[in-house]
Amino acid sequence: MELRQLRSFLALAEECHFGRAADRLHVAQPALSQQIKQLERELGVSLFHRSTRRVELTEAGRHLTDYARALVTEEERARIHLRELATGHAGRVSVGFIGTATYDVLPKVARTVRAKLPGITLDLRGELLSPLLVEGLLSGTFDLAVLRGTVSEENIRTTPLRSEPLVAVLPSRHRLAGRRSIPLEALADEPFVIHPSQSRSSMYDLVLSACRRAGFRPAPLIEVGETATLVVLVAAGHGVALVPQSVQSLSLDGATYVPLTDPESVELVLAQRTHRVPTAAEQVASVIEDCVRGHP
Repeated sequence: MELRQLRSFLALAEECHFGRAADRLHVAQPALSQQIKQLERELGVSLFHRSTRRVELTEAGRHLTDYARALVTEEERARIHLRELATGHAGRVSVGFIGTATYDVLPKVARTVRAKLPGITLDLRGELLSPLLVEGLLSGTFDLAVLRGTVSEENIRTTPLRSEPLVAVLPSRHRLAGRRSIPLEALADEPFVIHPSQSRSSMYDLVLSACRRAGFRPAPLIEVGETATLVVLVAAGHGVALVPQSVQSLSLDGATYVPLTDPESVELVLAQRTHRVPTAAEQVASVIEDCVRGHP
């Protein structure tokens, strides 16, 4: 039983006329009649009552109609899905985000992919550190990663997304919280809440380098893995912090963001493997670039 035969059967079942069904299928009437007879022989049943005046479905034919429609519909769905896979408009794409991109980039990407690429299923994970994201790309856990800093792995390529200044996060009751901007050295005597050193977070190195250029090394240090936790601890009065400007989208009572007078800039990049990148991942990569650059 072939799909070609089932399509012929459905055309005749719906038209109940060999001539009209043959015209609809763009085949000769004898060829259609031969296909129906062959299908009946293969199934061992009569599918139509034939007379000189009319063609009617038998009981077996009525039952086959539902099965035939389902099979033809599924075949068409499979054909469409495979075309979408080939063009990158369907599939599953996993994307990891560094903590500081979790709050502004991740939601935009999720909304835009859902609207523009509904055939793609996203697996999104946020609040991850750059080293873990690089490991995930190499292992195949992630197809794409939004992270900070440079990547030295030869099997990973990066695309710059944006450069943004560091800003200070202060407790809202801090003596400097009301300033329009502050020099970084004004925080030299403050305890710092910072991303962890153990996993070599890119932000850990960036913050220490900025403080060193400002003439001090922050101490004591309170290390936390998640950006949201970092801001919560600042709001609770445990210290101050430096974060990329985009983190200001994370608004918490008790925390105030204050620009620095001479800020360091941090780079956000899109990373992906140099080979075996799914076509759907390339589509999502374009969405990420557009979302970050402000024209989704």
